[in-house]
Amino acid sequence: MLRIENARRTFFAGTPDEKVALDGLTFSLDRGDFAIVIGSNGAGKSTMLNAISGALMLDSGTIEIAGDNVTRMPVHQRARHVARVFQDPMKGTAAGMTIAENMLLAELRQSRARLRPGLTTARKARYREQLSYLKLGLEDRLDTQVSLLSGGQRQSLSLIMAVMGEPDLLLLDEHTAALDPRTAALVLGATLRAVEALKLTTLMVSHNMQHAVDYGNRILMLDHGKLKLDITGDEKRASTVASLTDHFSVKTDRMLLGG
Repeated sequence: MLRIENARRTFFAGTPDEKVALDGLTFSLDRGDFAIVIGSNGAGKSTMLNAISGALMLDSGTIEIAGDNVTRMPVHQRARHVARVFQDPMKGTAAGMTIAENMLLAELRQSRARLRPGLTTARKARYREQLSYLKLGLEDRLDTQVSLLSGGQRQSLSLIMAVMGEPDLLLLDEHTAALDPRTAALVLGATLRAVEALKLTTLMVSHNMQHAVDYGNRILMLDHGKLKLDITGDEKRASTVASLTDHFSVKTDRMLLGG
């Protein structure tokens, strides 16, 4: 479903601030893989997601999604393949539009633009059903402007919007890190249910090592823009926070040890 080959990206090349963010990164994901991506600050995690989504272009290397070479494809065209939930709850939704209008945009994002009816009765009924799984009461607030929602509600809505088109690849960029513990647990639970029910191929970046142990079928550890570790199968099931920490060649950030 995803193949990254020899991906390289350098910021401020040729200056004293030169930073190699991706250094020959190579790996692939099979359909249905749920990989947790870990690594210290500056390991290249966000750069990798930006490159996959099309938010930035590689200096060299290739990216294929569902068999299509998307390396030079702009971000709006990759929306047919990729959905992303950001760390910042404000990024995934349009604040000046209603919940229903946001969901309509999400539904149409993978379609070729053409005239069609908008918020039909059937669509609203479907949106209510999808929102009901969150157990936040948003299904009864379809006409509420998104700016009036809490951060957790907006992030939950962003998640529903991301998965409703059943994308080829779901990118989760520390999507619970900015939420309070109770809301983070709620959003993570909804995430796990969606990934399992729709069998979505997923990359979830997390600073929480326990998440890497508890969730997904693979652990990918990045270090200085390279894939340092790829853990699957029995080794994944036997992993602990302590065993993962032992793989770091540098002092582990205290956040990585958080629960």
